[in-house]
Amino acid sequence: MPDSPSAPLRVLFCIGVNQNFFDLPTGQGKAVWDGFMTMLTRLRELPGVTVLGTMDDDQHMVGPSGSWPWTSYLLADVVDQPTVAAACNLFRTVQVGEHGLWRYMQIEARIGRPLPEPEATR
Repeated sequence: MPDSPSAPLRVLFCIGVNQNFFDLPTGQGKAVWDGFMTMLTRLRELPGVTVLGTMDDDQHMVGPSGSWPWTSYLLADVVDQPTVAAACNLFRTVQVGEHGLWRYMQIEARIGRPLPEPEATR
């Protein structure tokens, strides 16, 4: 299946929670959650982003995740690499109190393309 120049990029956004979040006093994590929800809303609103699905593993993973396995994932079709970069940049621009969201969470984008759909068996 040839790639079309206008085909969107398939992007897996991998999101980790940093130790700074776990160092917060009990009850102060809600501000980070609110910042995270703001980031998700803004990411979904970026022109050229179609969110295909999300997954959160916070029930089976406790503690920081600085690399794989990540705490949560967001799969999206994205129009181009600058839009992928703009999505990642939300971690710098969304504020949690006096800090950017990146103080408490991190993001990594994996960019590829969809696999071809297998033919239906008869």
